[in-house]
Amino acid sequence: MNSGLILYVPGVVLVTALVIKLPTLRRGEHAPLMRSVCAMLLVACVVLFLAAPPSISAVNDLTGITNFSAPLVYCVLTAFSGSCIVLVINWRGGPPERVRRASMLCISAYGVVTVLLAVLFVLGEAPVERLRDLDTYYASTPFIREMIVLYLLAHTVGSVVLTVLCWRWLRQIAGALRTGLALIVLGGLLDIGYLTTKFAAVFARWSGRDWDYLSTHVAPPLASAAALMVGAGFIFPLMGQRASSTWRTYRQYRLLWPLWLELQGSSPSWAAAMKIAWWAPVELRKSHREAAIHDGLLSIAPYFSSTVRIAAFDAAIFQGIVRERAAVVAEAAMIAAACRVHASVHPSKAPPAEQHGAPRLEYTGDSDSMVSLSRSLGSPVVAAARRHASMTEGARRE
Repeated sequence: MNSGLILYVPGVVLVTALVIKLPTLRRGEHAPLMRSVCAMLLVACVVLFLAAPPSISAVNDLTGITNFSAPLVYCVLTAFSGSCIVLVINWRGGPPERVRRASMLCISAYGVVTVLLAVLFVLGEAPVERLRDLDTYYASTPFIREMIVLYLLAHTVGSVVLTVLCWRWLRQIAGALRTGLALIVLGGLLDIGYLTTKFAAVFARWSGRDWDYLSTHVAPPLASAAALMVGAGFIFPLMGQRASSTWRTYRQYRLLWPLWLELQGSSPSWAAAMKIAWWAPVELRKSHREAAIHDGLLSIAPYFSSTVRIAAFDAAIFQGIVRERAAVVAEAAMIAAACRVHASVHPSKAPPAEQHGAPRLEYTGDSDSMVSLSRSLGSPVVAAARRHASMTEGARRE
């Protein structure tokens, strides 16, 4: 059962990763590529589960054909090797015609190998069920021997090509994709180690020596580790990009808090915007916070004062703030002052006559601009404008 666990455990890990990613497959610009990666990982999971001795025994019993699992596992593993190469070819990109030609060549070659594996098994004779050492037990049996060698050669070509392609690409890029390619290269090297032990055990049988332990005890851990590394390498860049985007959205959501708090109560729709649950996706919470901010800015727009903005800009420049940053601080000061004036006006009272000539905000309305305004609300210049507006309105009411 230990041999089964060696393959079942990484299989369960890959299945868990797939289940976690299923809800996000339909979203984002990388969804088609993610679906391809997940399909490839699903094939890897099938290989790991089918190659475990308990599964081999169950499949043989279910079909009633002794050692039927052997060509089944070899065919699925061959398909997996081909799918990895095709995925890397399309992942890397290039002229569409060249990518299509290379993909079709790979699919055709591995398709032929898959058919040959099945034919060789039918032509050969393997009457004794072998759950762990079929490769070495039938290493000298006509047709079965050729099936074993063909599967090993096809898998070797796939692993070497995959490793070389990713290694060459690895030296040209950086970031999450580089990390993913490094994991694939590591997985490819582990897989080549797995194949080396398999070849060594088979060659030893041909020369009359018994190195079966390499095939039955050393190879399985290498295969499971290789599958985990290759699977992680393909899915990490896509997950990393998604995680980076989510973190950026969350950071913007948090940084918008001061501006949202400054405008709190300035818009009639504010209560509705507050109904978003805390467990809602951060993208949705950020969109609602931005909508509430837009509504709040529209409500206080009649109270914007160019005098406040000019004074705040001059004060910021006097403090040594660069002009671009000073302009943002001045906008934030005008917003803070308008909020104080708006809060002091009785609901039944009409907005000031200046409303039609009130200055407009110069920010573009995108998330980054709103974040800049929000962060500027902590400036001493803004605090001074806020205090001055409160004192002025207080004196006016008296």
